[in-house]
Amino acid sequence: MIDCRIKGKMRLKGMRTTNPVAVGDRVEYELQHDETTKEGIAGIITAIEPRTNYIIRKASNLSKESQIVAANIDQTFLVVTVNYPITLTGFIDRYLVSAQAYRIPACLIFNKLDLYDDTDYNKLEEYLQTYESIGYKCYQISALKNFNLDSLREDIKGKINLFSGLSGVGKSSILNLLEPSLSLKTDEISEYHLQGKHTTTFSEMFELHDGGYLIDTPGIRGFGVIDMVKEEIPHYFPEMFNLLKDCRYFNCSHTHEPGCAVKKALQEGRIPVSRYESYLSLIGEDNSKYRS
Repeated sequence: MIDCRIKGKMRLKGMRTTNPVAVGDRVEYELQHDETTKEGIAGIITAIEPRTNYIIRKASNLSKESQIVAANIDQTFLVVTVNYPITLTGFIDRYLVSAQAYRIPACLIFNKLDLYDDTDYNKLEEYLQTYESIGYKCYQISALKNFNLDSLREDIKGKINLFSGLSGVGKSSILNLLEPSLSLKTDEISEYHLQGKHTTTFSEMFELHDGGYLIDTPGIRGFGVIDMVKEEIPHYFPEMFNLLKDCRYFNCSHTHEPGCAVKKALQEGRIPVSRYESYLSLIGEDNSKYRS
């Protein structure tokens, strides 16, 4: 591993994101003598190779437009908890829409089953019915009890895997179990706010001992989508995309038009209400906001 920094001109040229180089990027670099490093050399990044894909979100830093979460990934896993803390469906849908837009396979990991009561399990069942019916693979696990992780371990082998989620959902605990050599810092959620504390402060990639990579990212509070044309947003909802050809009007907004196949499916219960509400939120999004 070689410590690298960014060439100054490249850092400033046409930059619209908070991070000019993202975890997962493939770069070109030149070696230079540097006494401040252990090896006595350092790399100067001179170019970033074209990205095959990336996950991007609106940046909380309003002086910039966006933040690239990670690039060149094979699949992404969103860690979800229906309680301790609560992950809202609006947040889940924004993340899934972003992954769909860049053709990145996405899965959901429902963690902390050891803490759930009957109410939580009922809510979990609602989430599973919603997302599994659309085609998203869902894992039900307990990182604390090291329960039901075998399938997940098998599915990440040989791939570049991005893990994301709200602060406090147990993402770092899961990664520590998936790769025994890791010792990522973990912390308890706030008992007063039932929200997580940031334990991961920057994105980092780790190599798996049996092939592949894990990308750990800081816990996020909200996920705002960016660089999406309103008319294309239905394409990123798989259950809606399959119906678009059946709408009476080719430019149907799926909000008020007669003969709308999406609205008909909603009324018949074939599209979950929560997903349609997420769609309405996205097409009416105020670009000055970045949290869901």
